[in-house]
Amino acid sequence: MTHVDENSASVYGQRIRNLGENNSESLEVSYLHLAISKPILAYFLTNSPSAMLTIFDEVALNAILVYYPSYERIHSEVHVRITDLPLSSSLRDLRRSNLNNLVRVSGVVTRRTGVFPQLKYVKFDCRKCGAVLGPFYQDSTKEVKISYCPNCESKGPFAVNSEQTIYRNYQKMTLQESPGSVPPGRLPRHREVVLLWDLIDSAKPGEEIEITGIYRNNFDASLNSKNGFPVFSTIIEANHVNKKEDQFAAFRLTEEDEKEIRALARDDRIRKRIIKSIAPSIYGHEDIKTALALSLFGGVSKDIRRKMRIRGDINVLLLGDPGTAKSQFLKYVEKTAHRSVFATGQGASAVGLTASVRKDPVTREWTLEGGALVLADKGTCLIDEFDKMNDADRTSIHEAMEQQSISIAKAGIVTTLQARCAIIAAANPIRGRYNPTIPFTQNVELTEPILSRFDVLCVVKDAADPVQDELLARFVVGSHLRSHPKFEADKEEMDVGTTLDADLIPQDTLRKYIMYAREKIRPKLYDLDQEKLARLFSDLRRESLATGSYPITVRHLESMIRMAEASAKMALREYVRADDIDLAISVAVGSFVSTQKMSIKKTLERGFRKYLTQARDHEELLSFLLGQVVKEKVRLYQLQRHQQPEVISLKVSELEERAKEHDIFDVAPFLRSKLFAANGYSLHDGTISKAFKRGEEE
Repeated sequence: MTHVDENSASVYGQRIRNLGENNSESLEVSYLHLAISKPILAYFLTNSPSAMLTIFDEVALNAILVYYPSYERIHSEVHVRITDLPLSSSLRDLRRSNLNNLVRVSGVVTRRTGVFPQLKYVKFDCRKCGAVLGPFYQDSTKEVKISYCPNCESKGPFAVNSEQTIYRNYQKMTLQESPGSVPPGRLPRHREVVLLWDLIDSAKPGEEIEITGIYRNNFDASLNSKNGFPVFSTIIEANHVNKKEDQFAAFRLTEEDEKEIRALARDDRIRKRIIKSIAPSIYGHEDIKTALALSLFGGVSKDIRRKMRIRGDINVLLLGDPGTAKSQFLKYVEKTAHRSVFATGQGASAVGLTASVRKDPVTREWTLEGGALVLADKGTCLIDEFDKMNDADRTSIHEAMEQQSISIAKAGIVTTLQARCAIIAAANPIRGRYNPTIPFTQNVELTEPILSRFDVLCVVKDAADPVQDELLARFVVGSHLRSHPKFEADKEEMDVGTTLDADLIPQDTLRKYIMYAREKIRPKLYDLDQEKLARLFSDLRRESLATGSYPITVRHLESMIRMAEASAKMALREYVRADDIDLAISVAVGSFVSTQKMSIKKTLERGFRKYLTQARDHEELLSFLLGQVVKEKVRLYQLQRHQQPEVISLKVSELEERAKEHDIFDVAPFLRSKLFAANGYSLHDGTISKAFKRGEEE
């Protein structure tokens, strides 16, 4: 209770308040806090946890009753959950010395049973005199039996009083070692885990979790008959379950996080900053980053009078030459999205993607198991090597991509499962490389029905451009130098050829931002420029029929509205503005034009230019070039003086010369931009200067 954080605010006072607001039954206590303030309790807790935890539960309930005097009406017991146990063991390392101790193990849940009531305190009725005897504490190892009634002094018979007996929830699950931690050439081991009270259903099969619990032996009669008498099976009685992906869940967002997110959203350039922060270790590919950002935020799904549902998720297809970081983008999204499932085209069958019916090994009944699309419900499903899938398997995704449900009629089970997920797929062209002289449909073996279900198509061509290739090479080398495990930022940053962009949003903050926007923000279509959208749609339809390369359907009009909503979500706005529509139009037109043949591409670009109001800004490229010039000056200074510079200054004309090599003739907007100031540059009388601290970059 007396433990405080850096701002001298009570940590557990706040946690108890949150517990009362949510009517929760569990109070999380950090082992590290306990070890600092009461080391003797921490020592006893690990060595005799079952006795200590019962005392902890009583004390916690008393502490809660100070805040909420009538809390016992809601929960008669409160359970202390121990988090941050410092020592972690693997399932195959649990030995005799761990018995009846507190252990922390991690693994993947493979099976779980249903939820059963387990006896905790038993009361008996005496059949002769009708007296109620008890309560007797029911231990988990042996059954409580009574043979004497103190009221009428008879020997029974006795029946369990089912009304006054106290039960608790009980569930068993099997935890298996996670595939990455198994020693080479061995099979993964598994253990039984028992979940009690409010921990039931806290993890489902397929999830990777970390369990803190008591390692006990379980008296099992069948083992005795098999192995001779004194052999016990062991179980882990869970005390705390922590999911790997729960660190960024919405319910974990604190008020400080919310303030930080709101402060970020007030920045005018927030959309550019988010797009730039998507996969920051990959250079360029602005169009793909924009598409992925829109897909991560997603539009608003609409339910028209409960009869018809229009999806809000944005599906993206990346198609392009090998070596253009398509799979890297997918892997990045898998790490960033709150809920994501990754599958490859060759390793995924129709059943694996949708749902399968199998016989349960325990109950011998037919049960339904969700595939990748069902597991990714309200998240993102990533499919790599999309072109390598069989046609029969690919058609199974049709319903999931538009109606967002999966209908099943197998083995007497007729049902519909929800699959409200965005699909991001990556594919290679037929001949390995994309051929720009032939239409898009001849480049890829995908049918029209599936192509029309993708909102954005990103065609990535690996074009040779000496200037861009040099920048790319410098970026990659700089990224490798920085990512080395022994890289010391304050000493070695000067030796890297590229500068770090101070405008990037940290990845943890970005995950929280995306979670917050998806949960809380539902932008409305307000004052929509309907004329513009109608004209654009008719123009796109006309050109699509004329060129015959890529079909434009009504779905693409809906997808433009979805993208406009996602763009408004990026800025946490409650309504869609004109610039959101412009971004959606530029992505839609860009994706249509990029699929055309080389010969008609230029004319189409000219024809659609009237819809693209925002000109391309060169801020990012200029920032990159300026960073290079500054680094060159720093290196020269170091070679001459053998020490770090305090201030580096250069003339604006030097930057203009570099910019002209890249066909940029006006650097004035960049010098006035927030990006220029964010990276620590200042401008005085035609001279750009940047200050460095001694020994490190500012």
